Amino acid sequence: MLKIHNPLYICNMEIMFVMLLVSLFIALIFLFSFIWANKSGQYEDDVTPGIRILYDDEAVDDKNVKENTNKE
Repeated sequence: MLKIHNPLYICNMEIMFVMLLVSLFIALIFLFSFIWANKSGQYEDDVTPGIRILYDDEAVDDKNVKENTNKE
């Protein structure tokens, strides 16, 4: 068979190398963002937000709410 030269043709193995490099680059971005989040304290307290929903909010005084509504 006669192959027609296409300037946009990329060999199957070449695209695999490109995809591998792009995926490694994205993985490094996620790794560095995870390390940055750990160093900045994002994961220090992961228990309190789950427990906070169990506590009731403080009671709101109806008199103060009416006064604040009237001032506006």
